[in-house]
Amino acid sequence: MCPRKPVLQSSDDLLICNECGTQYAVREDSGQDECKVCNDPRQYVPATGQVFTTLGKLKDAGHKNVWWQDEHNSKVWSVKTYPSFAIGERAELIQTDKGNILWDLIPLIDQETVDKIVELGGLEAIVISHPHYYSTWADWSRTFNCPVYVGAPDKIWLERVDVPGLHDIYTPILEGSGVTAILAGGHFPGSLLLHWNDILFIADTIFTSPSATNPVPGKEGVISFTLWYSIPNRIPLHPDEILRIWQIVKPYDFHFAFGAFRGQDVRTMPNEQERGTGGPKGRLLESCKIYVRAMGWREHGLFGETI
Repeated sequence: MCPRKPVLQSSDDLLICNECGTQYAVREDSGQDECKVCNDPRQYVPATGQVFTTLGKLKDAGHKNVWWQDEHNSKVWSVKTYPSFAIGERAELIQTDKGNILWDLIPLIDQETVDKIVELGGLEAIVISHPHYYSTWADWSRTFNCPVYVGAPDKIWLERVDVPGLHDIYTPILEGSGVTAILAGGHFPGSLLLHWNDILFIADTIFTSPSATNPVPGKEGVISFTLWYSIPNRIPLHPDEILRIWQIVKPYDFHFAFGAFRGQDVRTMPNEQERGTGGPKGRLLESCKIYVRAMGWREHGLFGETI
């Protein structure tokens, strides 16, 4: 169990990549000028070159974390840094009956954030979807004295220290909480999803398309989700991978799908039942089919799948 009063453990002088938010176990005088995450084909080095900062500099520059409660799920809270930093993702705190679980991370951890999490009930576990969001995970884990879960195939991307990785496709997180980590792969071999109640937290293991939040979603031929090897470099997953991920997700029902970024909250709209879209789950399957057809495939096992 995490302590009632976590003590902020913030490594304010360690380098953090400006582009992806990964924290390294070196200081400014180390001479480090490359980020292994940005050098990977799933990310990129910006035209201005690789630049690093620190938590201390982020705080001095006035960056703050902003919280908001989901309007349809009162036990789900999101947090994002403003001004936006690095990739600009959000993290989501899930208040279960057995304790709180934080899904994904943001680089900035400060006393205000610790106080807010304590106010919401503390943390019992952190689950991170993939290496692009590992960020300052070691500081978060030390501060809240709680376990951090990542997909085992992605442990090679961890900086500073190590944690046990998840090997099973389906792993319950925090016994009795109803939360399941799903080892989906795709974007990274160890990319995770998280299922709780009727919500699928998808990060960018499954990427939310702008049309997913149309008030009348799921119209014929209109996509709601995509699946990428690299999102910024526009490299799609192979159809066989897309089928495999769908079949892993298929056993779970969900009426909400929460993506990595603010505004990527997909829910079953009142008009979907009469139109037979199947809600976010049905739209995910149809999106997979639209996506694969757009790649030029006319025959594939995916096309025979149903919800």
